[in-house]
Amino acid sequence: MSLTVTVRYFAAAREKAQKTQERVTLPDGATVATLMEQLLAATPALKSLERHLRVAVDQEFAPPDLKLTDGVEVALIPPVAGGTSGLFKVVDRPLSVSEVIDAVSGPTQGGLVSFSGAVRRVSKGKDVAHLEYEAFPPMAEKQMALIAEEAQRQWPGVQLAIVHRVGLLQPGELAVVIAASAPHRKEAFLACEHAIDRLKEDVPIWKKETTTDGAVWVGLGP
Repeated sequence: MSLTVTVRYFAAAREKAQKTQERVTLPDGATVATLMEQLLAATPALKSLERHLRVAVDQEFAPPDLKLTDGVEVALIPPVAGGTSGLFKVVDRPLSVSEVIDAVSGPTQGGLVSFSGAVRRVSKGKDVAHLEYEAFPPMAEKQMALIAEEAQRQWPGVQLAIVHRVGLLQPGELAVVIAASAPHRKEAFLACEHAIDRLKEDVPIWKKETTTDGAVWVGLGP
């Protein structure tokens, strides 16, 4: 008996594998660990990313011992760069700060905080030519909504909106806009900071930075 899964590659993993997706046949009872062993054996170039990769099965992060079933979608997730009201989008157009703020504004929300992240002209002493953002949009938007749910559980009354841009961005262009509102300002500040930190941890959006020294996927480390 065997099963077949679809494997999707993103950012640095896509470049190493030189493909965006493939169908992989595995023995019945195979786990995430079994799949990774097979992928690394078939594509040795992926081994340099092994310690950085996380695996998502049907858009949920999965442990190595999870048993796979026939037909599931598996995504290799390199480190990310960064029932809920609000707005959660990945877009390939210039960002509108007012669009994001409007999504969380209302007569019950006395405090409103926004954060806009722009491309820097200099990074670690090097001139930045441009940044290129790549995402797994369905999962990214789902994770954004989960971040908002976390914030609402911790600070009742909070509303969050997150919009992130993908594609080629020049210095000065906005990459992300986050807005948080709450009945009082303290909770709005805390929720906005929470969203920024969590965005960089679990949302599958990757940043490739091109400087005078060349191009590198941010987050892979040494």
